[in-house]
This record gives sequence, structure tokens and C-alpha cells, in this order.
Amino acid sequence: MNKNIYIINGCNLNMLGVRETAIYGQSSLCEIERQCRQLCERQNFTSVFFQSNSEADIITKIQEASEKADAIIINPAAFTHTSIGIRDALLLCSMPIIEVHISNIYAREEFRKNSYVSPIATGVISGFGSEGYLLSLAFLEGLLRK
Repeated sequence: MNKNIYIINGCNLNMLGVRETAIYGQSSLCEIERQCRQLCERQNFTSVFFQSNSEADIITKIQEASEKADAIIINPAAFTHTSIGIRDALLLCSMPIIEVHISNIYAREEFRKNSYVSPIATGVISGFGSEGYLLSLAFLEGLLRK
């Protein structure tokens, strides 16, 4: 099964392993990408791994995914709570969308509990650290085999 998975990451995630390690852990985004690519290989998935601090770039990547991907894993980071544009771009996608958060956004500040993505996502994985990406891929393997 050769499925194409887009893994899209929002602002400041390029600083993982450096910023607020008590909340976000020690893993860098490069390490998360390596782990995701290894699992995708074992699942016979191809993957596009993308990160940007620009909301516009993320929207453009989602639009690309709407034509090329079989599923999207997205960690919108701070854009989770602010971006109607990312939400609207995701509405273009007629495929599974998994929202991932390294920290448990529902156990943090009040403003982080609102997600513009969650109501349109197939599922949300929050609070399992970088493992959330791998959990998403494991879920998608079962879902896309059906």
C-alpha cells in the first residue's frame, strides 16, 4: 500500500529540543522527522514532512496536500488557537486529518484549549510528546488499509 502522508508543522516547532523542554521534551523536529520517515517506510507510506513559521506557507502546503495526499497529520502549534485560514484550507481536504500536539493543550492555559482544527479533524492526539506523531501514523495505517 503506497499512501502519501503529509506531516505539517507550525510555528516554533523548528525549535523543539531547545525551547521549553519541560513541556515539549528533548526531541528535535529533525529527530521526529527521522522517526516518522522510518515508520512510514515500514508501512510502505511515502511522506512529506514540512515545517514553517509562516501561516501562509502552511496554507499553501495544505492546498498542495489536498491534491496529492492520502492523509494529513498536522501540528499547527500556536496557529491552532488563531488561524481560521488554516482551518479553511483543511476543509478543502477530503481525507483523514489528524491533529497532533506534543503537550496536552487542554491542561494548559485557557487560551490553548480552543482549537480551530479539532472540530474538523478525524482525530486529535494531545499530550503524548513526540510519540503523538507515531501514534497518528499507526492509526492511519489501520484506517487507510480499510
